[in-house]
Amino acid sequence: MIERADKAFPVSWDQFHRDSRALAWRLAAAGPYSAVVCITRGGLVPAAIVARELEIRVIETISIASYNHQDQGGLQVLKPIAPAVLEFDRSGKLLVIDDLVDTGATMKVVREILPRAHVATVYAKPQGRPLVDTFITEVSQDTWIYFPWDLELSYAKPIAGASSR
Repeated sequence: MIERADKAFPVSWDQFHRDSRALAWRLAAAGPYSAVVCITRGGLVPAAIVARELEIRVIETISIASYNHQDQGGLQVLKPIAPAVLEFDRSGKLLVIDDLVDTGATMKVVREILPRAHVATVYAKPQGRPLVDTFITEVSQDTWIYFPWDLELSYAKPIAGASSR
């Protein structure tokens, strides 16, 4: 079980789209890539954006369960990568995409399966950052990122009023 993060970092759909496109810009210089493997579920949206921007047609998923909103437990590969896509790793033209690298536990599993792949995330925390080749924004380890698919519009208390209670 991980401790609850001290800081909140809510990300809107617009911001996430901009950050994912910025990731594609950085990756364009390191490519070309023959296929994308996205780590589900968080990697689905940025992988779709990056694949579109880099005109990659082969998109695969690997499903590794580790989080249940605020707790991180043991890792379990729920859906492995198709053997045909594993062949792209041998050529060094495989791109792995996820929304975030946190502690790096999930990424260690992926790196064992795909040792030659280029790994990219939109956001990175210090513990997981060494396992990623490319990322856009680093946030502190004690920050919890609220992705747009986890949010809904509601009233927000002023920062000054929230901290005094």
